[in-house]
Amino acid sequence: MSIQWRSVRKQGVSFRVGFCVRKGLGLAMGMVPGFAKTKRKKHWVVFEVNVAGPEAWQGILNNVENLQKAFGCENAEIEVGAHGKGLGLIEKSNEAMQERLKQISDAGVIFAACENTMRRMNVKKADLMPFAITVDSGVDEVVRKQEAGWSYIKAGS
Repeated sequence: MSIQWRSVRKQGVSFRVGFCVRKGLGLAMGMVPGFAKTKRKKHWVVFEVNVAGPEAWQGILNNVENLQKAFGCENAEIEVGAHGKGLGLIEKSNEAMQERLKQISDAGVIFAACENTMRRMNVKKADLMPFAITVDSGVDEVVRKQEAGWSYIKAGS
């Protein structure tokens, strides 16, 4: 009896599949993701931000940048969803952090503002930083991302 390993690609993910071969009978032993050398794993991460203040926001941005460094920008799709008190993170009035946010956005991170919070706080799209997008509901966006397999990180307290 011997084990033969083959690389298999399914839905964009590479696997190594072990087959037990005995007297011409092949049985799949298991699929082990991440062992094929053809492609690195893509990571999808959504941050929920609903806290106010530069100190909290700096910590959140540190986490975002650390993820990009750990996985590589090409292997991580990151969205930062701002709602409630967190909306101020991506408002133009947050001039102190504008350059850092722009650099992170240019590296591929999506910054999304909750339209429910915007209506409640009377914030217009023009009040947001130019790279920010809007979503119908910050909480709904997090739920949709999690249902699609994204990892969730609650930012702040």
